[in-house]
Amino acid sequence: MVVKVRSMGIFGMDSFEVQVETDMSKGLYSFDVVGMPDLSVRESRDRVRSAIKNSGFEFPCCRIVVNLAPADIKKRGALYDLPIFVSVLIAARAIDPDIEDSAFIGELSLGGELRPVSGILPMAIEAKRLGMKRFFVPAENAAEASIVEGIDIMPVNTVQELVMYLRGRKEIKPAPRVLPQPSQMIYDLDMADVKGQAKAKRALEIAACGGHNILFLGSPGTGKSMLANRLPTILPDMTFSEMIETTKIHSISGLLTKDNPIVTRRPFRSPHHTVSTAGLGGGGTIPRPGEVSLAHNGVLFLDELPEFSRASMELLRQPMENEIVTISRANASLTYPCSIMVAAAMNPCPCGYYGHPTVKCSCSLKTVRKYLSRISGPLLDRLDIHVEVSPIDYSSYIDNSTKETSAEIKKRVDKARAIQLERFRGTAITCNARITPHYIDRYCPISDEVKPLIEKVMDVFGFSARGVSKLLKVARTIADMNESEVIGREHLFEAVQYRTLDRKYWRPN
Repeated sequence: MVVKVRSMGIFGMDSFEVQVETDMSKGLYSFDVVGMPDLSVRESRDRVRSAIKNSGFEFPCCRIVVNLAPADIKKRGALYDLPIFVSVLIAARAIDPDIEDSAFIGELSLGGELRPVSGILPMAIEAKRLGMKRFFVPAENAAEASIVEGIDIMPVNTVQELVMYLRGRKEIKPAPRVLPQPSQMIYDLDMADVKGQAKAKRALEIAACGGHNILFLGSPGTGKSMLANRLPTILPDMTFSEMIETTKIHSISGLLTKDNPIVTRRPFRSPHHTVSTAGLGGGGTIPRPGEVSLAHNGVLFLDELPEFSRASMELLRQPMENEIVTISRANASLTYPCSIMVAAAMNPCPCGYYGHPTVKCSCSLKTVRKYLSRISGPLLDRLDIHVEVSPIDYSSYIDNSTKETSAEIKKRVDKARAIQLERFRGTAITCNARITPHYIDRYCPISDEVKPLIEKVMDVFGFSARGVSKLLKVARTIADMNESEVIGREHLFEAVQYRTLDRKYWRPN
């Protein structure tokens, strides 16, 4: 008799059903797992055998074949330990449960305890879609899976506990549903900590209101990293759908914990400049999410931008434009979402003091040009806002007057985002930075006095078509902050100020 137990698998962002089929027959003892298992799945044989013996059950001494169907998809990880365990006990007639509408996932210890696995949330979502009523998971994964409504998440601590339940001798209560509470988030950082830098703060607020990419350029110690690190404190709260999307990516990557099973605050990823292209964009034999995907619906901060490898920087161009990253390998091609705000910071030269008002730069002009040339034109063009962060004077440093807090700035950001959400209702657009070229004319109306100014701006500053599009989106955000339906002169002129830094450093006269 062939026993079938339902389980789940992960392939990229998607989950699929796995049928664990077990057959026992007379003959010399053997225990084979087939169905394209990797090494960790094949090792399930030893973990399952030890867990059965050490939990007080009798292990069948016969020929055992376990098939993981569909057999044409590679199975990875130790998550099939629990369904294999259940199928072996059913085939050995140690238990006879009704589990047609149930799925099992979990890694076993040699003593029979269940250990958490990665990717529980997308598997729970798919299990519900397939009509399953119960999903047996390790107790540490239960809070994460309980986000999904309409399916009972059964937390299991040990296999003895599970067997007692399947025999009807013990009750396992479904895990209570966990709902995220973004309003309770508290940050250790605050914009009030930043002294001076009114222009940079204004630019950061505009970036937060419209979801725009931003570049800070300035000498060491001017507060570039300090400003960028406080960007998440003024961003709008995540919607429930954004929490689910982001949690799925972090679940697949194994970054969730029992205490923090749901991503409720916008991610802030700050990889070191030595990060590899695979670490930044994702990779592996079966491609895993990289930093750009882990920052989905949040911020990717690139400190010391020119120090990143050229390949890593150019890798960002497609994700910044299309909001997805596609990783192709010989045996798999996977696409991960990466709707991100890119915040970058850099010095103007290797010593950091080129253009400083008081400290003399020790770099030659050729060295400065070579350093700046590490940032390609196409990448610079994709950064919507460019801000020069100047050194603060002594009076600003000792000024102890009350500064605007992140909470106060966030109220204005929320107000501007509410205008955008109403404007884009019924579309896939979430903020001004995501306006597609098809909708530029519709969502970025300009007054009659502004139309000739745009032509002049293009001629004087040499903006590309993408540059003008970015300019209009930033101007649209500034207009929203002023509660203006139409982009006016003052909105356009302020937006232009944030697109001229390249003329001073990259294309000087």
